[in-house]
Amino acid sequence: MKNGVRAFANAKTFAYLYNTFCVLFCLCLFIVLLVMVSFLPPFGSPDNPAHNEVPRRYIEQGMSETGAVNVVAGMILDYRAFDTFGESCVLFVAVCAALALLRKDERDVFDELLHDMEEPTYDLILRHISRYIAPMIAVFGVYVVLNGHLSPGGGFSGGAILGSAMILYAFSFGTIEAQRVFSYDNCRRTMTGALLFYALLKGYSIFMGANHIPSGIPLGTPGAIFSAGYILPLNIAVSLVVACTMYILCILFSKGEML
Repeated sequence: MKNGVRAFANAKTFAYLYNTFCVLFCLCLFIVLLVMVSFLPPFGSPDNPAHNEVPRRYIEQGMSETGAVNVVAGMILDYRAFDTFGESCVLFVAVCAALALLRKDERDVFDELLHDMEEPTYDLILRHISRYIAPMIAVFGVYVVLNGHLSPGGGFSGGAILGSAMILYAFSFGTIEAQRVFSYDNCRRTMTGALLFYALLKGYSIFMGANHIPSGIPLGTPGAIFSAGYILPLNIAVSLVVACTMYILCILFSKGEML
């Protein structure tokens, strides 16, 4: 009895010290961040380090060099295209890790979860509303992806919108319908194909001194979707990776427990 009371007291003391240490650590970190912010240059000052030849080149020559009217899209998918490819690979690895952790008895947990979404458990009102909303969300996502080189948007934001449409469809209709269209195998093949397409298209630049394969697609023209060279197909590839990643991870963790 005494040992149990002593163990409980020790655990309570440890929890108190642990919480106290966490609070103190967060306060110290907050103070350090405030001190660092105080040394930052004034916002908008012409002497700021951000105002140098790098952003000036992006703004002045971005369209002629990358073909994108949207300067941000040109930076992400041309000047730093390999960094974007690394981010897409991180999403792919995250999906692979989740599948490895959630796989049970060598069965496809992803398809099992879709099978578990039985029709009677879903509200008819939700289904009828989703029948109209999901396609509208998907169309808007496609618009954001296809106009990423002309206006704000692109593969990441458009892919997130497409992923939300896929998730809404799966949780509204579920069962066989969702599995036929958005099965794990389809999503896996789509992500793999998009990453390989991205790698082959931009990997060529490593061996050709940052030069690209002639695409036949004209440079960025305001209002022309079919322009900006490889920016448009790269945006599509990134959007497919993002959408499938969101969808697969959401379905895998929908049960709220590790299988």
